[in-house]
Amino acid sequence: MSLIVVRDLRKTYRVRPATQGFLQGLASLIGSATTEVRAVDGVSFDVEPGECVGYLGPNGAGKSTTIKLLTGILVPNGGHVTVAGLIPWRARMQNARQIGVVFGQRTQLYWDLPLIHSFEMHRHIYGISKARYDSTLGDFRRLLGLEEFIRTPVRQLSLGQRMRGDLVAAMLHDPKILYLDEPTIGLDLVAKDQILEFIATINRVKGVTVLLTTHNLAEVERLCRRIILIHQGRILHDGDLEAFKRKHAPFRTLVVHLARPAPPVIRPLPGAEITVVASDRLEVRFPRGASPQHLIRELAGTFEVKDLAIEEPSLEGVLRELYREPPAEAASR
Repeated sequence: MSLIVVRDLRKTYRVRPATQGFLQGLASLIGSATTEVRAVDGVSFDVEPGECVGYLGPNGAGKSTTIKLLTGILVPNGGHVTVAGLIPWRARMQNARQIGVVFGQRTQLYWDLPLIHSFEMHRHIYGISKARYDSTLGDFRRLLGLEEFIRTPVRQLSLGQRMRGDLVAAMLHDPKILYLDEPTIGLDLVAKDQILEFIATINRVKGVTVLLTTHNLAEVERLCRRIILIHQGRILHDGDLEAFKRKHAPFRTLVVHLARPAPPVIRPLPGAEITVVASDRLEVRFPRGASPQHLIRELAGTFEVKDLAIEEPSLEGVLRELYREPPAEAASR
C-alpha cells in the first residue's frame, strides 16, 4: 500500500490585482475584484515506503504548496490525500508524529537557546524516551558533526550549522516521512555535502521516505531515482529519472582534448554529429545507447588526442526546455 496517496489535489487562492498609488490601493481594498490563482491544479501521485522522490518545478510551480497540503498546514479546495492512512488537515496531531519537515528558509529551532536545548524541547514535545533520544541524537551528532556547536545559541550559528540542527530536530522522533523544501539553499559546499549524505543515509539505512523539492538538480541526481515535475500547478512528468533522461536527452557527448589545433574542415563521423570545434577541443554528440568505441578509434586515428571524456546530458538543460512548453503539450509526452 502506498504511504502517500494524492488524487486530483487542488488549491486556489483569491488575489487582489496589484495597484500603484495611494488612491488605487485604497480602491482595491474597498473593491471586491479578485483573481483566482491555481497553485495546485489537479495533482495526483503515489509515494511508496522508502522512496526518495525529487519534486521539481520552477518558482511558483506549486511545490511548496503541495508540501504544505501534505503536512496539514493548508486545507485543499478539492481532491483527496492520505499520508500513512491519515488525512493531514483532519488529523494534524497524529500526522505530525509520523512526519519530519524542513523548510530551507524557516527554522523550528529556538532562536535564543543553545541548540541542544532545542533538541531537549523536541524530546518533551514528542514524548521521546530518554534512552531512545540519547541513542538517536548520538547517531545524528556523528553523522552531521554537531559537537563543535551543539551548545551554541541558535542565533549565533551559521546557516549551514542551523540547517543541520533543523534536520536533527525534524528526525528526532523517528518519522516515517521527511519533507524537505529547499533544504540546502544558500549553503556552502561542505555543509551541503554533509546534509546530502545525511539524507542519503537515513533513506538507505532507516528506510525513511523522502520528498525533496530543490532547484539544485545535482542533488536530485545524487539522491533520487524518481522525479515528479510540476509546472503551473500541474504534473508534467512522474517517473524514473534515468528513463526521463533517456527519453528527453537521448544523446551523450564525447569531449576530445587535442594536442594540436583541429583543422578547419573535419570529415563527418558515422552515427555522430560534431557540435563544437575549438582550437584544442572537439565535442561529438552520439546516441545514448551507442558505444563510443568506434568514435574514439576514428578520432584517435585522425587527431593527436591528449584526453577525452564522456559527458552525460544536463538535467537542468532538459528541464529548462521542457518548462518552456505549455503544460498540456509537455504532459502529453
